[in-house]
Amino acid sequence: MADENKNEDVDLLIDTHQNNVRILTLNRPKKRNALATSLLENIAKALEEADGDDKINAIIITGGSKIFAAGADIHEMAPKGAPEGLSDPRPALWGKIRSIRKPIIAAVEGWCLGAGNELLLCCDIAIASAEAKFGQPETNLGIIPGAGGSATLMRIIGRGRAMKMVLTGEPISAHEALSYGLVAQVEEVGTVFEAAKEVAEKISSRAPLAMQQAKAVIKAGFETPHSAHLTYERQAFSLLFGTSDKKEGVDAFLEKRKPIWSGS
Repeated sequence: MADENKNEDVDLLIDTHQNNVRILTLNRPKKRNALATSLLENIAKALEEADGDDKINAIIITGGSKIFAAGADIHEMAPKGAPEGLSDPRPALWGKIRSIRKPIIAAVEGWCLGAGNELLLCCDIAIASAEAKFGQPETNLGIIPGAGGSATLMRIIGRGRAMKMVLTGEPISAHEALSYGLVAQVEEVGTVFEAAKEVAEKISSRAPLAMQQAKAVIKAGFETPHSAHLTYERQAFSLLFGTSDKKEGVDAFLEKRKPIWSGS
């Protein structure tokens, strides 16, 4: 992980792990990693660059060892009215983040609130510290979540739980988030990044096209009727039969050796 609090004038630290894993570290410690528009732009740009880099197979997003992200930047939000809200560039940036093909793992220590939790919702696997907290407190400010904190959250954890989180604004614990399906794994404090790296390395060692298609097919369940979803799944399954990696995977299995993936 890039050294947190290093280069405090840079709001996003970018590092590449040796096993084809790109690491993005939110770096606004004095602002509790608040997701100002400039930071959101840098996240979207970094993710798109990683998505287009054939040497990168998985991505980790972390806020460091103390906090993931405490929400949007309230000082940036304060002067905005309805016209600014409607013309805000942020929805397009969120759209870019959601469109990334490669698997994204969130490593969460500490608070993950508001826009921070919405960034988590854009990730594919979330690993959290036992002391992490998750919430959508926007109603405390007289507004509601605007980047998936109600629409996507409900689809992941269910109507009743989403209603409680959004309407009360109260955070939930890491173990509640695990039972809700919001996070996939809970680890001891201080060990989350290593656990995320282990998962990212495992994904990165597998056939890249299969990983991307698997992500795409699972995500399609948010908005596709089951019958159409099954058809989409089968099409993606069939297309992978034409790849070099499929042949390599089968050959390696039959020859009892480790496959060497080409990503083609």
